[in-house]
Parts: sequence; structure tokens; C-alpha cells
Amino acid sequence: MKKNGCVPVGATEMDYVAFGSGEKRLVVIPGLSDGLATVKGKALLLAPPFKKFFKDYTVYMFSRKNEMPEGYSIEDMADDQVTVMHALGIEKACILGVSQGGMISQAIAIRHPEVVEKLILAVTAPNASEVARKVISGWIDVARQGDHVTLMVDTAERMYSKAYLEKNRKLFPLLARVTKPKSYDRFLKNAQAILQFDVREELPKISCPTLILAGEDDKTVGNEAPSQLQKGIAGSRLHVYQGLGHGAYDEAKDFYDRVLDFCNS
Repeated sequence: MKKNGCVPVGATEMDYVAFGSGEKRLVVIPGLSDGLATVKGKALLLAPPFKKFFKDYTVYMFSRKNEMPEGYSIEDMADDQVTVMHALGIEKACILGVSQGGMISQAIAIRHPEVVEKLILAVTAPNASEVARKVISGWIDVARQGDHVTLMVDTAERMYSKAYLEKNRKLFPLLARVTKPKSYDRFLKNAQAILQFDVREELPKISCPTLILAGEDDKTVGNEAPSQLQKGIAGSRLHVYQGLGHGAYDEAKDFYDRVLDFCNS
């Protein structure tokens, strides 16, 4: 099964895609890129990395809701995510949160522990570190100027390994020219929410089994975040990909195998 759908939430909707036919549930929450392009209509495009899940799991990947108010926080996103999960009959699931999606996932585990079976936090942080604040603030400035090429190129340069960049660097400006959104309002609201996020003191409230996946050289959230998460979440496991950074979920060949093994453990 590969499905595109949306669920009413408040006065707006939340788009999602779903794939697989298993009885188990995996909820995937993407990062800040969702502020530029949602998952709407992309089930076929987004499904391949999860093909090993299809037999035993139904995988749901969610965007943020379509209309976001000013001051929309990570905690608000978490509450809306749980509302939509319930609407779809997802009472409990493994949750994979990537980057900003990992922040939302932490907030879900803190505020709604009953819906989280297992938690996978990928290239994320419990707060906006000095590194993250500098990076996100820079992206906000560039987005306000409407310079999409610079935004996309800088994002890639901060995400990927040297080998990946040497192979693909020439493609980034070309891709940027065909992916510019009509408005940066959604991106800016997501980015501002990151700057306000801080659950370092609440991490001990996360009691579900937790796997933390990180890159050795993360130029987006900084390199202190993985150890902060591990120290704050009792019993959590940490795997750091040597030679990779914020794009470890794209570059590491065993990334989704690790997620699946953890969900099944």
C-alpha cells in the first residue's frame, strides 16, 4: 500500500503519506525541509528507504499542518501530531524524528508518553545550541531575502560529507532553481520554533526505549547534542556515524536497517 492523505486538525489540515501493510506502526516526522516542501502527493517518492518495513509495518510520514499561526511552537506541533495520530487510529507507534522532527518527537515523548512505543532521534538536539542558532538565524535572513539558491547550497554544505559534496556539489544550484516555494512563511515559522525550543531539563521524563543516531561532524545542530540526549534520557542508546554529519540519514547505508532493528528489538 502507498497512500497520500490529509487529516483535519483545527481549522486546517495535516498532509501525510503512508506505505506498507503491516500491523505495527512507524511514524516519521521530517525536519525543517518540510517548511519548504510538504509530503503531499509524494508517497511513491518517499517510500523506497522504508521498503524493508513494508511487510510488518505501516509507515506514516507527516508534514506540519498546512496553516500555522504566528508563534507556533514545537510543543504545539507535538500536540497536533498526536491529535492526527489518534484521528487515524494510531494509538501507539514507534516514532522516528529527523532533525526538527526529532525535536517534535522529544516533545511528544515528554507530553504524550502513552503514544510512544519506541523513539528514534536522528541528527537532532534537545535545544537550539549556539551552533544551531547561528545556522538557523542565517537561513532565516537568507529566506527573507528570497535567495533560494544560497539557502539550498548552504544547507547542503552543512549537511553532507566531503565525499558527497565533491560528487554532487554542481547539482545543488540547479535543483534550487526548480524547488523555490511560492512563500517562505511556512519555513520561517518552523525555523523560529527551533530557536525557541529547549527541553534539556525535561529529558528525564522520556521513559520509552530510545535510539539516538548522529553524525560525527554535525555542522547544523552541533556535536554536543548526541551526548546531551544520551545523558538526559535514561537507558538510551547512541550510535555516531564517523565521517558523516547532519545528512547521516541520507548517506549512511545502514541507517534504516538500524531503525528497523531497533523497532523490532
